[in-house]
Amino acid sequence: MDIRSPNSNAARGRAHVIYPSYDPLSGIEHLVAVKGDGIRVYDEEGRSYIEAVAGLWCASLGFKNERLARAAYNQMQTLPFYHAFAGKTHLPIIDLAEKLISLAPSPMDKVYFANSGSEANDTAIKIVWYYNNARGKPDKKKIIGRVRGYHGITLAAASVTGQALNHRSFDVPLARFYHVMCPDHYHNALPGESEEDFATRCADELENLVLREGPDTVAAMFMEPILGGGGVIVPPRTYSEKMQAVLRRYDVLLVADEVICGFGRTGNYWGSQTVELKPDIVTCAKALSAAFLPISALMISKPIADWVIEEAHKIGAFASGFTYSGHPTCAAVALEALKIYDEIDIVGHVQSVGGALQEGLRARFADHPLIGQVRGAGLMSAIEIVADKKEHANFASERKIGPKMQQICQDNGVIVRASPNDSIAVCPPLIITRDEIGEVIDVLAQSLDTLASGISKGEF
Repeated sequence: MDIRSPNSNAARGRAHVIYPSYDPLSGIEHLVAVKGDGIRVYDEEGRSYIEAVAGLWCASLGFKNERLARAAYNQMQTLPFYHAFAGKTHLPIIDLAEKLISLAPSPMDKVYFANSGSEANDTAIKIVWYYNNARGKPDKKKIIGRVRGYHGITLAAASVTGQALNHRSFDVPLARFYHVMCPDHYHNALPGESEEDFATRCADELENLVLREGPDTVAAMFMEPILGGGGVIVPPRTYSEKMQAVLRRYDVLLVADEVICGFGRTGNYWGSQTVELKPDIVTCAKALSAAFLPISALMISKPIADWVIEEAHKIGAFASGFTYSGHPTCAAVALEALKIYDEIDIVGHVQSVGGALQEGLRARFADHPLIGQVRGAGLMSAIEIVADKKEHANFASERKIGPKMQQICQDNGVIVRASPNDSIAVCPPLIITRDEIGEVIDVLAQSLDTLASGISKGEF
């Protein structure tokens, strides 16, 4: 069926669905996915696409896995649903909590389950506030994020998110939320400023913010180890060390948002290990279940957990939860995903093939006249399209060069994701092979040639 037909599936969707992160009047036609297998998805016309962003950075084991499907089926046959409220529990949630604590990037004590990264981060904010109320610091509530950081889209999570598009017309950020500069040395460094000096300036900015607002009012800072939705921004050398020193100096908690970076994506089990963060709280989702079912988790260190438990006893309950927190079927699938990661040595695989992606992108595009920077770690990468390599200048945003590149790649059979500053993210399923990485890079090169031709002709 012609996707432009008023009776097409795409038209039916447009008639009744509000789609996330989509301009409904843009004229961009929907890709109606009907099947997945390995790293590929297939549309209703039978055309295949390499899904080079793992859906939404999450389909770590690809789009077909019999073991995960069987785990869901078996759990549904046994206990398809039960809740975790008021003293009720079940084995999958207990087993999964134990497993996550054993894997944590720094010592953790308790796990709280939710259904998405947004919910996990939203709850992390609530727990930070709850913790400071419990220990007699009712004014210590301000939360710091970073420009271009992404932590979700609930009211609180969108407030710590640092992207204007997620703020406009939603009346966020709420009060108590602040943002420091993106750790993007490529764009934010001063002329001649080294990575180390830039990191020092970032830490100074953070300290000045804390001192200006008052250390007794600043509660926590959220960091993605490597910024994902902001364009795959890898922090500069010494950044983590210097930022954490400021946080420790003023009793400000560090929340590591591992929603994208966790479970091998960056070449270590956690992104925190890749960039040397020692968080007080860790949030994770996406690859936790290899994206087969919605589930997220929030891990809390013992000093925080002890205060939370004491406060909950004083009040009468920890009165926060979701109907599907720790859903047994989702938890069973997550447990199976973690077993698969161990059995296939997912971290070792990413370390092996991640070099092919990072080195392949640099070899192919570092000198390309339209590419200002190639960056990333493991199987998390981006190429940034620029109008002027010398000045690090992007094209005017209204030209939508990044989205045009995204569409050209899709037309050529590879799905990528356009991010801020016309950065093209490539973060494929973790099971991708070297040969498949070569295919992705070839299509990127072909698509970039098409884009360059269109720009030179004034078509874009």
